[in-house]
Amino acid sequence: MKWTASTPCQVRLTVLRRYAQFCVVGGSGVFVDMAVIWLLADPANLGWDLTLSKVLAAETAIVNNFVWNDVWTFGGLAAVTGGWRARAIRFGKFNLICLAGIAWSVLLLQVQVTWLSMDVYLANLVSIIAVSVWNFAMNLRFGWKSDPRKGDRR
Repeated sequence: MKWTASTPCQVRLTVLRRYAQFCVVGGSGVFVDMAVIWLLADPANLGWDLTLSKVLAAETAIVNNFVWNDVWTFGGLAAVTGGWRARAIRFGKFNLICLAGIAWSVLLLQVQVTWLSMDVYLANLVSIIAVSVWNFAMNLRFGWKSDPRKGDRR
């Protein structure tokens, strides 16, 4: 299906639709992130260092999110620039963009848990939400090179 966004309203709707999909995918990433951080950091499980656990949990969620975003959120754009090489390049960009989000997320998590005495899981959720908009905008612009004004596909 071809989306031609010729008016500002259509541009906003296209971007909002993609952002909604990005958030649904992100929700699955939150589940993956929380499960991995629970497995790694919880003293009843492995009891690893919180920062290391968060980095590994976030990277696991990034892989999950890339696959679903490439197939669903940006599927039409991915199909246009298909092939395994193009997918590997998109994954590299996605990962680099999200690395800044991981750094910010780790910093926010540490501040909330250490200085504000927040629950680890609530603080982790707040950290994830705080970086989602930035991750979406950067991935839309640089990862899948979307420009809804030019008639994105999907």
